[in-house]
Amino acid sequence: MDRLVSPDTANPTVVIETSLGTLRARLWADKAPVTVENFLVYVDAGSYDGLIFHRVIDGFMIQGGGFTPDMTQPPTRDPIANEASADKPNNRGTLAMARTSDVHSATAQFFINLVDNNFLNHTDETASGFGYCAFGEVIDGMDVVDKIAKVPTGRHGSYDDVPSEPVTIASIRHQA
Repeated sequence: MDRLVSPDTANPTVVIETSLGTLRARLWADKAPVTVENFLVYVDAGSYDGLIFHRVIDGFMIQGGGFTPDMTQPPTRDPIANEASADKPNNRGTLAMARTSDVHSATAQFFINLVDNNFLNHTDETASGFGYCAFGEVIDGMDVVDKIAKVPTGRHGSYDDVPSEPVTIASIRHQA
């Protein structure tokens, strides 16, 4: 007998516990399966526990998943293919994969869009038009995201926009 998969099962929810509060996000496994699988491998391994939101730009995004409080980068898995597409815009509250100028360089770092960042959307297959893959959305706790966006930031070594006091990711877990 065929079993219908509920949207909650097909698109898992994660709980992100931070030093400034808790948020929940629904991941779009139906739209970005490789990206969601990659993110959940890091989640299930506890790789995000104790890391920080290391880049915070109010009016743009908050970025985490790549540095410890002393700005050390933990090892990552191999980069994944960029699944950015026009049907997954970088709107306010969406989670997206951070990457370098190499279109297919995303590993562990992700960001949460604070506004509709249309300039990050996929427009074509060129390096400048490929965009950033949105792979989920905050469904509860945007007030926490907005609180993180307002923390004072400065320079830390060669990095700009680093919170003056670390905003720690205590854990990211599948919602039971």
